[in-house]
Amino acid sequence: MKISGVELRRLSMTLRSPFETSFGVVTERDILLVRVVTEEAEGWGECAAMSEPVYSSEHINGAQDVIRRFFLPRLAAAPHVTSALVAQILAPFKGHPIAKAAVEAAVLDAELRAAGTSFGDHLGAVRSWVPVGVSVGIMPSVAELVDTVGGYLDQGYRRIKLKIKPGWDVEPVRAVRERFGEAPLLQVDANTAYTLGDAQRLAALDPFDLLLIEQPLPEDDIGGHAALARLLHTPICLDESIVSARSAAEAIALGACRIVNIKPARVGGYLEARRVHDVCAANGVPVWCGGMLETGIGRAANVALAALPNFTLPGDISASERYFERDITEPFVLRDGGLDVPQGPGLGVTPDPVLLDEFTTATDWIDFR
Repeated sequence: MKISGVELRRLSMTLRSPFETSFGVVTERDILLVRVVTEEAEGWGECAAMSEPVYSSEHINGAQDVIRRFFLPRLAAAPHVTSALVAQILAPFKGHPIAKAAVEAAVLDAELRAAGTSFGDHLGAVRSWVPVGVSVGIMPSVAELVDTVGGYLDQGYRRIKLKIKPGWDVEPVRAVRERFGEAPLLQVDANTAYTLGDAQRLAALDPFDLLLIEQPLPEDDIGGHAALARLLHTPICLDESIVSARSAAEAIALGACRIVNIKPARVGGYLEARRVHDVCAANGVPVWCGGMLETGIGRAANVALAALPNFTLPGDISASERYFERDITEPFVLRDGGLDVPQGPGLGVTPDPVLLDEFTTATDWIDFR
């Protein structure tokens, strides 16, 4: 595939409501889109990096810089570019998986649009609809949390995830269970906020019949997670710790997790995400698809990935209206507690040029000719 050029486009989109985790509060999404233009088609990728390096070492300004100064010149110099070769072409540059994922997704989208093949078909989707859950941030009060959870359950979401941190854990979970009973699927996400010394505090969550506790300890503490897993009845799920198929295999072998959250951006792209899925499936470890507050571009790809066979738990890929008043693509609408998998070529969605221009703060065109 011959690339004519690449556009890096920055957007600013306000969230419908603040989203608080143990890392901090997000009210505005500073978004980087990568548009790859070829002779046959153009493709889109979304960079899921946050404004600050809190979820990972990457941040949006750094991602744009490394893509502009290092990744694109390397792609322009390559004699042949396909989505399957992007990781190899960019391999000399250490780290930056979120930035690499955005470039790979744009190349893959262009490639699949030209071939008339959907993301889902290419990745190996087995469903045309996927059940989804919703992630609920830390709230000013337990009462407000309970009201918010009730609203999402009324909308039909199949699973509720509560963000937790020390001091906001047992009581919020207890309040949700007391209000809504044992029927709703419920899990919690700590985003690395605890240490192994907090094992007794985390064990206090065992009576609430949670699906899982996600990433309680720091991402590099695989041994600690294995030790914690032996102390808890609730399954441990790893998120930030899983950066590749190899790391997933190692964590599973050590007994550090019984469930894995796959975020394509975190592992360097959708092709590596599929490999993580396959490793987990081979080891009998179920997976689910994590979200990064994406627009319809990233959401379309995530929904397609979540249609693979071992994604047996609802993911954090909620409807567009959960996050934005207006999305830049046709909105993803909740139907029977799930989302339809796009069936068109590539991502199956295209940005609305009017909305795209409205939210755009800057563009940069890099000519490959």
